[in-house]
Amino acid sequence: MKFRNFALVLAVSFCVTCTAMPAMADGTAASADQAAAQPIMQTGDNTAPFYALERAETIIYGGPQTGGLLPRISRAEKDVFGRELPGSLTERQTAMLNFLEKGSATQPSLLYKLSAAEWATTKQTHPEWALARRVDSIEMTIDGTTTSGALATRTEKVMTKLLPEGMNAAQVTVPKATVLKAALIKTLTVRNVKVNDKIILSLAEELMSNDVLIAPRGSRVFAHITTVKPPRSFGRGSVIEMAFDSFETIGPGSILIGIGDAAKKAMETDGATAGAAAASVGGAVILGPLGIATGALIRGTDNQLKEGSIFYVETSEDANVVGYKIPKQITPFIGNPDQTLPQGNASPINK
Repeated sequence: MKFRNFALVLAVSFCVTCTAMPAMADGTAASADQAAAQPIMQTGDNTAPFYALERAETIIYGGPQTGGLLPRISRAEKDVFGRELPGSLTERQTAMLNFLEKGSATQPSLLYKLSAAEWATTKQTHPEWALARRVDSIEMTIDGTTTSGALATRTEKVMTKLLPEGMNAAQVTVPKATVLKAALIKTLTVRNVKVNDKIILSLAEELMSNDVLIAPRGSRVFAHITTVKPPRSFGRGSVIEMAFDSFETIGPGSILIGIGDAAKKAMETDGATAGAAAASVGGAVILGPLGIATGALIRGTDNQLKEGSIFYVETSEDANVVGYKIPKQITPFIGNPDQTLPQGNASPINK
């Protein structure tokens, strides 16, 4: 497919925090932790009022905004397209979110383009950044300066400079038990965490199949807290159980993940990871659905799990996703794209 350019459960005996994101520059509220910690939505998901708009605002500004529905939609449309869109309020919300996340048969989504541009210039993507910051960063990398105007137009300009021949996409299959390496992006502590808090990690190594990029380094890995116990008597340390849910691909899309034998083997091999400690403590393995080993238990007195702590996870099932086929014209800038899969993979990825 070629696009043309147009105008499982892991129990952790550490303390975990899930702090709120800062307010927006214009002073509006930014309760974005819960909204941001959601995988890319698929067509037909989430029909609740305001969901599409809040999701779009999280992408554009870093979090849901405040105020009436109509002025919020108008502001988002003007910032992205330079004008308001026609149609009903529901149609406008849906069109905005589809443009950002889904794309069309002839055009990839804006997020797909941004991720490809970020990876082509820095070999890392920044899905946690607001849209304007991502575009500013790419422009600075390419031209040494930033411009103004509609974000969609600015994105098309940088894509034309990077990939004047357009973008290629390829369907790939990511096999079950493909191992991924993820790093915490915030220090976690029991004083601030609670059950059901959403936790976001960052993919520490890109996932590729020969010359097809499936998930860049920096892609988001999603987890949630299932149990919290503070330090107790007789020297018993704090306990936190964290379940891994999914990770985002460049598609965009998401793939379910957990902790199984392949991930635990990778943890044990890499003794510096938090997961390695978990996998090695007394064989205390937690059994998930159908008796599958999905995590391990750590107990101790350490009162925090620091930013950058590494965990290994694995895909829970075979997944067909759209990847970015790296064009020959940018391979001199990104090195050899023919890379092996992350440590611990049981089978190769097939295109």
